[in-house]
Amino acid sequence: MTAGPADDTRTRILRAALDLFAEHGYQRTSLRQIGERLRLTKTAILYHFPTKENLLAALVEPLVSDLEALLDTAQTQPSEHARWTVLEGWVDIMLAHRRPLGMLFHDIALIGRGDTYHRLIVIAMRANDLIAGPNAGRRERVRAVQAIGACSDPIVFFTDVSDEALRADMLDGVRRLLTAPTADAAGPPDAAPGGGAAVGPRRPGRPRALGREQVQAARRMHAAGSHSVDDIAAVLGVSRATVYRHLGAE
Repeated sequence: MTAGPADDTRTRILRAALDLFAEHGYQRTSLRQIGERLRLTKTAILYHFPTKENLLAALVEPLVSDLEALLDTAQTQPSEHARWTVLEGWVDIMLAHRRPLGMLFHDIALIGRGDTYHRLIVIAMRANDLIAGPNAGRRERVRAVQAIGACSDPIVFFTDVSDEALRADMLDGVRRLLTAPTADAAGPPDAAPGGGAAVGPRRPGRPRALGREQVQAARRMHAAGSHSVDDIAAVLGVSRATVYRHLGAE
């Protein structure tokens, strides 16, 4: 179905608002400025969005709706499957909405009133429950909250990292978090999962190998010429030697 003139105008207003909010911030952008960019009167803007808060809520709505749909899907699945459906889907949704999230990071307090805020609180609680699993204890619930942070916060801090590289790093981090043994269940530092001696001592510091997705991301960044080896090493959290080893592998 073809969008009518009213829908087209509304879409143009949202696009211009997002651009201006990103450039100047929500507080310093007026409805008059949005109208001037589109050659529309303030009255025309108010016809579609009675307040600037309505504009902000409309920009966030696709993100909120996608998260709600993700949780609805996950709730129909077995517990362990639901956990990873939420986490992988959460990362993909965050990446798909990088620009609104960047804006929201600076103006999060502005959605602290109204329906959008309450929906986000419900989303967070539902996600935490699904990740923690049934009959979860305190540690599991704490890790669930940490996992959501691991699948969200890097989006606004690493704006210069490609979607592919950031996705690989975020999912690698959250898997490490949720599969790491707790302090009282881990046994001695060098214990193997079956209770015997580990093959070798654990070594602190950067990992010495990359996962398959990270290797592919590193090779794409290197081939594109957009990142130096130092950049790639920083993005992936490994040494330059590790990057060189994987770039040189067949």
